[in-house]
Amino acid sequence: MNTKSQSLESRLKEVLTEGTWVTGTNFRKQITETTFESATKEVYGLNSIAKLTFHIHYYIAGVLQVLEGGDLTIKDQLSFDAPTINSEKDWQNLINQYTTDAEKFIYLVANLSDDQLKENFVKKEYGDYERNINVLIEHTYYHLGQVALIKKLIKD
Repeated sequence: MNTKSQSLESRLKEVLTEGTWVTGTNFRKQITETTFESATKEVYGLNSIAKLTFHIHYYIAGVLQVLEGGDLTIKDQLSFDAPTINSEKDWQNLINQYTTDAEKFIYLVANLSDDQLKENFVKKEYGDYERNINVLIEHTYYHLGQVALIKKLIKD
């Protein structure tokens, strides 16, 4: 494992699955501590926590597909086209999909070489793998903040 991939692995774990140092929480903790009722509640015209969870998972799954040797098939305009969450079971299934894919994503990133991190991500205009992974981290922090605020609004 190289230093760059170790750093990315650490940052991904921090925001996606197990960290608390930077924000005191992480995305998985926020969603696993959210009930189905709270996850699907919309307040002040904001996206629901379930919809934000789908959105973050959508990008993780899309980039994961590329890391596994597949094509990049995700499209920004579809990233909020979440299926309706109708039950606690649906909510738990989304959390489980998120968790499984996030952990697999972290593992694959941790095993990228410096050369792979410098390679173009699908197309030259998309930048390299390292840049795209860092963008995913920053994007997740942005929505993690939204989730935390929505949870506070729901409680009030």
